[in-house]
Amino acid sequence: MNIVVLTGAGISAESGVDTFRASSDPKRMGLWEQYPVEQVATPEGFAADPVLVHHFYNLRRQALATVEPNPAHFALAELQKGLAANGGCLTIVTQNVDDLHERGGAKDVIHMHGELTSTLCSACGWRWHNLDDLSVESVCPSCQTRGGPRPDIVWFGEMPYHMDTIEAHIKACSLFVSIGTSGAVYPAAGYVQMARALGKQTLEINLDASDGSHFFHESRRGKAGTLVPEWVDEILGARDA
Repeated sequence: MNIVVLTGAGISAESGVDTFRASSDPKRMGLWEQYPVEQVATPEGFAADPVLVHHFYNLRRQALATVEPNPAHFALAELQKGLAANGGCLTIVTQNVDDLHERGGAKDVIHMHGELTSTLCSACGWRWHNLDDLSVESVCPSCQTRGGPRPDIVWFGEMPYHMDTIEAHIKACSLFVSIGTSGAVYPAAGYVQMARALGKQTLEINLDASDGSHFFHESRRGKAGTLVPEWVDEILGARDA
């Protein structure tokens, strides 16, 4: 059995990761409410004020040390291992830039919007794993350009990563599952329509109805930390039956 799971901000929010969109918790603000997206999540914003952009992502990177994977992350890693042991495959595609899937035990996660733990040189294109703060004084270890390093994050107006690979996995899967996504950000929001057009079964697991809920064969409402482990038990139980 081959499954593709697309995860969004909802799965990380349950671990305490701030989301860009407003939270359902009135005590927590979405990041877009704290910082205009044009300032911190566009190439133009970086060009205009790199100090602010570096500060914003340094805080996000530092915050990773304060959060832990939740039961949904661990359950997906368990499913990935269980399917692989029986000749199947679970491909995890995430819109999230945190490392909670990997810390939960998942392997080869596809980060279509980049990673907080990765740095990209805007001068030469070199990428490297990095947990340290960046600044306008940071130097690329490959080309030695000062000020070249930037967060390896896909900003608005830029092309998401690994598009061909993601589409190939969707074409090869039998089930497409969306977990914790708003269904509002393309191209990820269009993957369920692609899966449906290819005759794949589709499932949504989300706290609330997403913009694309009507495209799914089945929708389950509730917290990912509760529903994902239950769903994984169903899949692994059916496999072992």
